[in-house]
Amino acid sequence: MTQRTNVWSGWISFAAVLLTMIGVFNLVEGTAALAMGTVGYIDEGRLVVVNVTTWGVLAVVSGLLLGAVGLGLLLRHELARLVAVVLVALHALVQLTALAAFPIWSLLMIALDVVVIFALTVHWPQAREVPDSWPAADATTGGRQV
Repeated sequence: MTQRTNVWSGWISFAAVLLTMIGVFNLVEGTAALAMGTVGYIDEGRLVVVNVTTWGVLAVVSGLLLGAVGLGLLLRHELARLVAVVLVALHALVQLTALAAFPIWSLLMIALDVVVIFALTVHWPQAREVPDSWPAADATTGGRQV
């Protein structure tokens, strides 16, 4: 008899990898902001200089937290799931505040956050049930699990 792999376990793994990637994106964005230090631009004939160091520090810290929580989700820790839902919701709110400045990037990040929250909150008890051994792909079914 072939053992079926729980579909929701795959969603949680997907969310964990996606959350880790979002953390890496924030880490890169924060590192770039720290490297710049200040940004200057001309707005209606006036020179505006903005210090982005604080933004860079916050992005690096959130990137490290999101990445660590993503790795905790791969290990199926319940605390990591709760922390991830809170952090991802906060990340979506922060992206909402940046919507006017970076509309495409913010909408993409909000969409990824929604997918992660969906994967983490729907059917979590079934997703925690990971089989002891993953069944090998059968050549007769074309590699699909039956």
